[in-house]
Amino acid sequence: MDSILTSVKKLLGLTEEYTAFDADLIMHINSVLMILRQMGVGPKEGFNISDATATWSEFCQNRADIEAVKSYTALKVKMLFDPPQSSSTMEATKNLISELEWRLYAECDKEDEKCAD
Repeated sequence: MDSILTSVKKLLGLTEEYTAFDADLIMHINSVLMILRQMGVGPKEGFNISDATATWSEFCQNRADIEAVKSYTALKVKMLFDPPQSSSTMEATKNLISELEWRLYAECDKEDEKCAD
């Protein structure tokens, strides 16, 4: 499954066919994609989705950490769209998001060092 919208919906427990929240999810996904771009992940010119046709491979090709990018996106969208009611679950999710951010920053720094050689 390479569709950005479809994979985020799946991780939120929504089926691909259920489109009632697509506009909301697309807005949140685009917000997270902007954050990722600012972190150095994805196209430098930015990237937005408008439907289920946009794919992860279009967003960031040949990244070894693509699964972390997918997880980060889904977790951030979940926090915007349907945050946990339990404070302990909320805290655990925030901690995981922070860890993924740190790891993605570290990976981007390694790539920048490779480019400098």
